[in-house]
Amino acid sequence: MKKIIKHLFFLSILATLVTSCKKDEHKIFFMGGSSPVLSSSVTSDTLPLSYLNKDNAALTLKWTNPNYKFTTGISSQDVNYQIEIDTTGSNFTSINKQTISVNKDLSFSITQGQFNDYLLNQLQLTPAIDHDIEIRVTSFLKNSSEPMISNVLKYAVTPYAIPPKIAPPSTGTLFIVGSATPGGWNNPMTVDPKTQQFTQVSPTLYTITIMLTGGGEYKLIAMNGSWNEQWSIATADDPAEVNGGDFVFNGANVLAPAASGKYTISVDFQRGKFSVTPQ
Repeated sequence: MKKIIKHLFFLSILATLVTSCKKDEHKIFFMGGSSPVLSSSVTSDTLPLSYLNKDNAALTLKWTNPNYKFTTGISSQDVNYQIEIDTTGSNFTSINKQTISVNKDLSFSITQGQFNDYLLNQLQLTPAIDHDIEIRVTSFLKNSSEPMISNVLKYAVTPYAIPPKIAPPSTGTLFIVGSATPGGWNNPMTVDPKTQQFTQVSPTLYTITIMLTGGGEYKLIAMNGSWNEQWSIATADDPAEVNGGDFVFNGANVLAPAASGKYTISVDFQRGKFSVTPQ
């Protein structure tokens, strides 16, 4: 009998402890927050940009704290922000939109030169032409997938042309030579030079469609028969640049794609970039 009473006593204590633990258990739930309110130092509909003022501020963006809340109160976790700049009508889904990450801060300043660079090199807008853009801020809690999206600011902008990143050919002509090409490394070329000459699309943009031998090499030159002006890449046969990338003046050989075939090569001296696209 004493053993039965003893067992009942311990069972009673255990039940009390379990009940107590359940009462003390606190689950933390996300309770929401408020979307950031975005404002700008430029209140007009037009954002002025000029090369002469490239070091001056284009605008300063400010936004409110989203105040993420949990059942335990306002979160003390760090909040990260992304500033997004895109063309009007793209709804911030363009593959060329500019995204700027900001940690903790509630403001961000952009110079006219930086903003112009975003427009030309990221959004790839044409200089000296009016464009409509939109800006917004999205907030992210470090350990949560609950984003908050701000209101949208809209501006008319006119990107200005800047000096090319890489000086274009002084001759106004561009050719390709190398083991990846039909004419090989012969310079002067032993094939008709016109078959390896680029088409000048603009003062800074050249394109050519040509058969390339897979795994071969090539360089670009300004004049048939001369090595004085030549362009290629910084690291010889860099496999990361077989499909394009950054190029330099008087660099190392470029590696062609592994598969032989017809390719279109575009060379943009304004941005200092080239691309190699199979046809």
